[in-house]
Amino acid sequence: MTSPPPPATTAALTALRRDIDDWAQAAGFDALRVTDVDLSAYANEVRDWLARGFAGDMAYLHANLDKRLDPAALVPDTIRVLCARMSYRPGQDDALGQLQRDDGAYIARYALGRDYHKVLRRRLARLGARIADAARDFGPSYRAFTDSAPVLEKPLGEKAGLGWIGKHGLLLSEDVGSWFFLGEIYTSLPLPIDPPVHGPRSFGECGNCRACMTVCPTDAIVAPGQLDARRCIAYLTIEHKGVIPEPLRAPMGNRVFGCDDCQLYCPWNREAPATTEPDFDVRHSLDTAQLLPLFELSEADFLAVTEGMAIRRISYEQWQRNLAVGLGNGPPAEAVFTALRNRRQQASALVREHIDWALAQLTARAGSA
Repeated sequence: MTSPPPPATTAALTALRRDIDDWAQAAGFDALRVTDVDLSAYANEVRDWLARGFAGDMAYLHANLDKRLDPAALVPDTIRVLCARMSYRPGQDDALGQLQRDDGAYIARYALGRDYHKVLRRRLARLGARIADAARDFGPSYRAFTDSAPVLEKPLGEKAGLGWIGKHGLLLSEDVGSWFFLGEIYTSLPLPIDPPVHGPRSFGECGNCRACMTVCPTDAIVAPGQLDARRCIAYLTIEHKGVIPEPLRAPMGNRVFGCDDCQLYCPWNREAPATTEPDFDVRHSLDTAQLLPLFELSEADFLAVTEGMAIRRISYEQWQRNLAVGLGNGPPAEAVFTALRNRRQQASALVREHIDWALAQLTARAGSA
């Protein structure tokens, strides 16, 4: 009969916690904090958000809700969650300038480099293994996640003290703003807990600022901390697989994969540091790409250009749909008319609908010039 592992002493856990900070920094994380698994303060808000239909087509957010609200239900024996943060904002980035170029294609800054799922998951797994090895005498269990399971990442990050959830619904930090990814390690180790910076629904240091709500192109932030995903450009261009509602197409502008407006205009992001992680370096100059060349990519070229990137979260059909809307919001150049008409001949019904809308918009704009 195997004897249970000895309990970890307070001194050993405190020393291990200090080591974890060093290991996390060596792995490229700019901060790591530890919290418990009690998410009861967030449960009613999550249920209400889902009940109001704000999740749109994201049925996976309804599934496994019990595990989302209780980490121990997802991974048995979990009593602590290690929440890690990794910055991703590109250096020398003229995001606002790209938004203002009527022939430019705006791609959310998180998606310009290597797929963050691959980067964080691998490093969290290695960090978890290192922690488990250092604490092997205590027989800990662990499991790493990066946007890959029913995990309430932002509430856990807020509880752990990585920042506060702002009025746009993103986690904010005084030192790095909101330009960062989150990852978690669930563990049975009774590590010391870090205090939160602010409590739930306090909006921390947002104060009276409503910049994120004011600049949202589609008015998706319907109240402080309340995002109606059905109106959010990030949802419409990535998660939504069908027809983009016509009233929301013009406000999308040239945003063809995600949207960063609520971050770009947030005062806490004015001094946010650029990432030093090579994996997040911009690929294929997509930070300054133009709409028309991207629209003219074949499916094979699209797959080649986006290999290993988060842009692969959408299909080629969605890519074409989004770019057709972007072109429809741009200048009525003859080359654009030609490209849209040529693509329409072999386009799916979904893409064809958006091409027809774009052609109508461009024709009206050309006629009024």
